[in-house]
Amino acid sequence: MRIHAGVTEPLHSIHPRDLGVIIRNTKPEDVSNIVDLQKISYPYLAPYGNIWRSEELESHLRIFPQGQFVAVEPDGTIVGSASTFLVSLNPEYVEHTWIDITADGLFTTHISSGDTLYLADVSTHPKHRHEGIGGMIIDTWKELVTELKLRRMIGGGRLFNYTEHADKMSVYEYVEKVMNGEIKDLVLSFELDVGFSFIKILPNYLNDVRSLNYAGFIEWLNPKYSQPPN
Repeated sequence: MRIHAGVTEPLHSIHPRDLGVIIRNTKPEDVSNIVDLQKISYPYLAPYGNIWRSEELESHLRIFPQGQFVAVEPDGTIVGSASTFLVSLNPEYVEHTWIDITADGLFTTHISSGDTLYLADVSTHPKHRHEGIGGMIIDTWKELVTELKLRRMIGGGRLFNYTEHADKMSVYEYVEKVMNGEIKDLVLSFELDVGFSFIKILPNYLNDVRSLNYAGFIEWLNPKYSQPPN
């Protein structure tokens, strides 16, 4: 999952929802604004072309429209976006890369009968960092998982701050320290705070100078899920 490092919990008392920000499904007319948002939100990924192109976002809307979301201010300005699709992994924690799992961003790997929501991307505008929009989007994902009676949602979260520690410790030591609260990673720490479990490290997940291409395989299990009868 490409997650913008500013997607963290609010640092002040006024929550975006109190200011009229809403999360809704993406519409075709939102595509150009999302592309602009991606360029601003991903300064480390944009040089590699690891941001959405219009044709990819249009593909998402054709394939799985109910899994695409934007955060919108009262005046219609888009300040956040999120993209998901359905998969069924076998084995359930199989190693993968972002390019492979997303079909290089087109979501043609979407399985309509899948039991898992795959979190491909979430971003917020830099001026809205630390305000809680990311939490609103994740709440919306949880509602979608429950509504579709899915077993879980998963993603690969970039280990955003690993580059600052790579000369001192292995990526395994780094993750252990983040999980123990000894180090704060702007992505993994947030994911743990909002209820995800860390499963394992995904090497070569996404071409990214911040994480040195490492991501954490994260999972949220639907507490209301019932195994379908055989």
